[in-house]
Amino acid sequence: MIVHRLKLLWDICCLNTLLFNFKYLPLRKAVRLPIWVSRRVRIRNLGGKIIINGDIYTGMIRIGLDSVGIFDNKKSRSIWQVNGQVIFYGRCFLGHGCKVSVGEQATLSFGSDFTCTAESSIATVKSISIGDECLFSWDILMMDTDWHTITDLDGKVQNPPKPIRIGNRVWVGCRATITKGVSIADGTIIAAGSIVSKDVTESNSIVGKNPLQVIRRSVLWHK
Repeated sequence: MIVHRLKLLWDICCLNTLLFNFKYLPLRKAVRLPIWVSRRVRIRNLGGKIIINGDIYTGMIRIGLDSVGIFDNKKSRSIWQVNGQVIFYGRCFLGHGCKVSVGEQATLSFGSDFTCTAESSIATVKSISIGDECLFSWDILMMDTDWHTITDLDGKVQNPPKPIRIGNRVWVGCRATITKGVSIADGTIIAAGSIVSKDVTESNSIVGKNPLQVIRRSVLWHK
């Protein structure tokens, strides 16, 4: 336990942590260091703004820290590429290797008690909202855009960005992909390797397979 705490202290005692807190937060909040950022986070854009709603305490938001045993976190780098708005509603842990990209006109919001374990990517040019008490596993990809525009022969855009909404207490299994325009109901479990390209409307269900379907209903998951 002592060794773990010393390693954590070494990882967060870096310029990144100071940059995030004093760039994004008012002084009276920044001095409490609510945001801990690993020295292994690559900052591509430190723009836009961060909003923390609710009580503020030291280390409530952790970026690029913590680890999963099957990955070599010493060789894994997180990426922060933000020009838009990021909103936190409470504790949020983005594990090592997580990548965050937020466009200039976009908003990314994390509900309270959110954990993404490792090596996952979240990219938005419009809006992605994640509810309370959600758990994301590793190697997850979530994006609200196709990145490249498709038009018909008259120049009308055929694939505009569409917002993503994740409900409360949603568990997303490893290597799942969540695409633009999707809403996921409260209490959903997304099976590993699933491609979620349509709404999940049944609360407390397990969904998976390709194409996506309900595997089991009336279930609860526990951390």
